[in-house]
Amino acid sequence: MARTLDDVARFVAAERGLATLATLRADGTAQLTLVNAGLLDHPVTRRPVAALVALGGALKLTHLRARPWAALSWRHGLDWVTVEGEADLAGPDDDLPGLDPGALPRLLRDVFTGAGGTHDDWDTYDRVMAEERRAAVLVTPTRIFGNPGA
Repeated sequence: MARTLDDVARFVAAERGLATLATLRADGTAQLTLVNAGLLDHPVTRRPVAALVALGGALKLTHLRARPWAALSWRHGLDWVTVEGEADLAGPDDDLPGLDPGALPRLLRDVFTGAGGTHDDWDTYDRVMAEERRAAVLVTPTRIFGNPGA
């Protein structure tokens, strides 16, 4: 059943952004990972996206560099909603055309808070994100769907 980003926002809020991410392996099979993801506007296109922060060197980033498609599913109780679409990466190892590299710390903060995260020391957060070569994964929705109760 077709859903909207408003439906996604309800699920993000209900479960503090806890979602399942699907990326595609080289053989075409899906790799699933549990992540925290939320919604925000793409820093370049300004279009709404589903977003998460990934650890530098993570297999999901390798998959997305080769095949930039992802699906994110959030659930609450027995209800669920999924966003599928093309993925952009922004990080120290992934330049996003149109994004000033100096804007990356703010983007990572925005993705984190968009997924329901909070932090008491943003300077430490920024330092750890840089040390871990974290990247933002930005999924532009091409399809949003869920079960009838969503």
